[in-house]
Amino acid sequence: MKRLAIAGGRVFDPEAGIDGLFDIIAMGGRVASIRPSTGDMEAFSGDGWTLVDATGKLVLPGLIDIHTHLREPGFEYKETITSGVAAAAAGGFTAILCMANTEPVNDCASVTRYILNKAAEALGVRVLPIGAVSVGLKGEKLSEMAELAGAGCVAFSDDGLPVVDGALMRRALEYSLLFGKGGLPVISHAEDPSIACSGAMNEGPTSTRLGLPGIPSAAEDSLVARDIALAELTGAHLHIAHVSTRGAVELIRAARKRGVNVTSEVTPHHLMLDDSAVDGFDTDAKMSPPLRSRDDIEAVREGLIDGTIDAIATDHAPHSPVEKDIEFSSAANGIIGLETALALTLKLVNEGILPLETAVKSLTSGPAKVMGLAMGQVKIGTDADFTVVDTEREWTVDPKKLLSKSKNTPFAGWKLKGMASHTIVAGEVVFTLKD
Repeated sequence: MKRLAIAGGRVFDPEAGIDGLFDIIAMGGRVASIRPSTGDMEAFSGDGWTLVDATGKLVLPGLIDIHTHLREPGFEYKETITSGVAAAAAGGFTAILCMANTEPVNDCASVTRYILNKAAEALGVRVLPIGAVSVGLKGEKLSEMAELAGAGCVAFSDDGLPVVDGALMRRALEYSLLFGKGGLPVISHAEDPSIACSGAMNEGPTSTRLGLPGIPSAAEDSLVARDIALAELTGAHLHIAHVSTRGAVELIRAARKRGVNVTSEVTPHHLMLDDSAVDGFDTDAKMSPPLRSRDDIEAVREGLIDGTIDAIATDHAPHSPVEKDIEFSSAANGIIGLETALALTLKLVNEGILPLETAVKSLTSGPAKVMGLAMGQVKIGTDADFTVVDTEREWTVDPKKLLSKSKNTPFAGWKLKGMASHTIVAGEVVFTLKD
């Protein structure tokens, strides 16, 4: 039986109440022992042992990204499942949930099985598919949700496009209750297109100065309000993707106080960047929802700290130069994020903006709870998924060195501190940081 030791590190899992120097032993891919560290590495040097010396490092439950675009099938020139898995492992993620906006769309079991088979070939990071809410993402007819759930989808979303038809969204929420205990989450890309119109960035002083059509916060807030009302009506689990406005945070906070089953996520870029990043018409700062105001940034940070927002998710959205190196209004929305999310989150910790406890929960147990996954905690008997972090490792974001097939990041040139040194899935080391 394969044996793994992660020895000498500071094991930190605020959800499980663990913080201290421990040695973790895994056998057969599962956690067998968590014991105070002795500092004796020789004990794990015999045949059959794999040793991860975590001395001076932070050992966390495996990071989970609940919002990734892997692009395959159909857009392999942007990203493949293999390249996306490699990027995720390098970023410290042990599990990623991939969105349905592929070609063909993941709206039937055959596409779900294709994704899972490709992920099995890629090895390493766990890939969990999210099925489409509507056939072809057209927002006209419900997908075969039962078929998708049976094939392995863990949630439903038309992300990239909002579900404009309220009756369709209600039916999706109602049907989602049929799958598993408490049902599966329905993920909302909350943006009313009749309000957003042809906007290219946040509506405000910067859009006026640049002469770009703006998207007001009301486009997001109005659809968040509608979907919360539908979740309250149906009792289903609604998850709001990439929250970006103060209004959305306040709506979610009030709904949770009323007992509505609504969860949410925020991206690192919406925690870090305001709409001034668009200056110079930088298409790497064009995304959906758009970068908002400083006030909105403060609101989403407050929501993450007080538990209104459950998770940090990357919304990893690879695009090639064909879609990005063009006129701003015509450029595709989105940035890559799997390899920068951990360091950007740690930057907020180092600057005293986020408590370490909040940061770790938001990348581990928080997303696991949102999606009903038996992951995200350090516990005996669970899968041995761990992220070992070198919190002192300083590095500069160089798109050319990132493993994602696409290079569209607004963080190029940023000096960051903190990086995954080892990513471990089911007791196997799937990524090791090179010196």
